[in-house]
Amino acid sequence: MRVLMWHVHGSWTTAFVQGDHDVVLPLAPGRGPEGRGRAQTWDWPPNAREVPVDRLRDEQLDCVVLQRPEEVDLCERWTGRVPGRDLPAVYLEHNTPRGPAVETQHPVVSDPRLRGVTVVHVTDFNALAWDCGDSPTMVIRHGVPDPGYRYTGRDHSVAVVVNEPVRRWRVAGTDLLLGLASEIPVHVYGMGMQPLLAEARRRDVGLLEVHEDVPQSELHDVLGRHRAYFHPYRWTSLGLSLIEAMMIGLPVLAVAATEAPAAVPPEVGLASSDPRALAAQARRWLDDPIEARSRGLAGREHARATYGLPRFLAEWDLLLKETTR
Repeated sequence: MRVLMWHVHGSWTTAFVQGDHDVVLPLAPGRGPEGRGRAQTWDWPPNAREVPVDRLRDEQLDCVVLQRPEEVDLCERWTGRVPGRDLPAVYLEHNTPRGPAVETQHPVVSDPRLRGVTVVHVTDFNALAWDCGDSPTMVIRHGVPDPGYRYTGRDHSVAVVVNEPVRRWRVAGTDLLLGLASEIPVHVYGMGMQPLLAEARRRDVGLLEVHEDVPQSELHDVLGRHRAYFHPYRWTSLGLSLIEAMMIGLPVLAVAATEAPAAVPPEVGLASSDPRALAAQARRWLDDPIEARSRGLAGREHARATYGLPRFLAEWDLLLKETTR
């Protein structure tokens, strides 16, 4: 099937393009948000094909996977086809609502062109939180390519992955990771690390180390060296970095918000809304590498069974077949 889809969420798209579909990725001048084309930091297979936006009208498309409200207009302008009317469409929602937690209407409700278009949520919590009106909805949980068991746990520290932690302060739980780093060593990986380091120095947080934009090809091995992983987010969809950490074999700590309590059962780690409990568990694993490794192995099996690629790709295949029927 030939699927039009914008490169919005690199990690999610990495999983989707592992399937059998021909994925057409709009390419705009400068690779800006309207069309990033293929990923520059992930090694995507040849079936992920970038097409300049001025050539999209010549593409024979079977359906479109929308991910942002503005893509409805972009699709109509660049392909000459209205999603949901001239071109079968689904709307993939990655995020939790940015407005009132359970009173925000989804964009499909206000756009008459999207009447009847299925909204696909990546977590049960997202589906619960969004007001999608009468639009059909479903959940297809994340799928993650298995990076293999990489855990050594030899570094007496906790790892965190977060982009732009200062700009996304409370949403990302940046205050919580700094609080943890005031007690135990914490290494943070992602983009926008220098503002975080400056904030840590201002607050005299001395156990924090930052690593700016480590290449994806290296990140899994680097993360596996740490004793545990911390997912500090207060309000977000389920971070793929948390799932990857479990697949690598890290025991995990998570703030018990949104989907995290369902993703982290007790045998694989701790999901708690009490920062003191999370810090206590982190110290326990730092002092007990045997327990840390055991929890990590259980987490790997859980993540492979729950978030493996075969289930993810099969569910998307079925949905796209039903959508284009």
